[in-house]
Amino acid sequence: MLRAVLADLHVGQRPGDLDSFLATLADIEQRGAAEVVFLGDLFRALVGFPHFWDETVRRGLDGLAALRRSGARVVMVEGNRDFFLDARALDPFRDACGPVHSFVAGGRRFLLEHGDLLNRRDRSYLFWRAVSKSAIARAWARVLPGRLARRVVFGAESRLKETNFSYRKSLPLAELTAAARRHFAAGVDVVLWGHFHRAWTLAEGGREAHVVPGWLETGAVVWVRDDGTLASELDASGQIVDSAPGSWYQDDDGAEKGR
Repeated sequence: MLRAVLADLHVGQRPGDLDSFLATLADIEQRGAAEVVFLGDLFRALVGFPHFWDETVRRGLDGLAALRRSGARVVMVEGNRDFFLDARALDPFRDACGPVHSFVAGGRRFLLEHGDLLNRRDRSYLFWRAVSKSAIARAWARVLPGRLARRVVFGAESRLKETNFSYRKSLPLAELTAAARRHFAAGVDVVLWGHFHRAWTLAEGGREAHVVPGWLETGAVVWVRDDGTLASELDASGQIVDSAPGSWYQDDDGAEKGR
């Protein structure tokens, strides 16, 4: 089974990105991917109730429905911009969703998470996440009028960018390394994260962990082949590389420290 993994697309955030996204889906379909995993933050914001969806989200979801009709399995891993992905309204557009996705390829065990929970020092974000994804927030989201619902989502997105930026300035290298080693010790062979938009790799004893570069900046698609090996569109040698000039998540100083 050939799998495609994409992280941090944020479709709807930049002019023309919807057309680029639909072109990417068409290319993935043409290459015969049997499973496509979105590693969080598929849209500028995605809430599982239709009255939150603008035209960009609706057209993007239609693209996912078409991908499923072609025979591909669509998996949504929950990111910090994703809310209530298990809602029934999303059933036509995805086969599975949740905070984690796992599979075996070529005898190697894979674990995929968004990565926004790795930095435990960012308490402001962790509190915001707990509240915004709570049962109370779900009940409130169900009854919010459509126009107000969309204003709330995009207002929250703007505030999220400004929340505790000092903790998001550079890659949390210690936390990434510790989390990777915990997964390795539990028997995982390959860990894939998103969220940080910039590539990072740890390889130890035949096991490996990667941060997948953000599609928003790079258009990156990571392919998982039948034999469990990885390849990225960014490097023909098969290495996941950092070719992003920068992202909203890090400034230049943080990028250099994270290499």
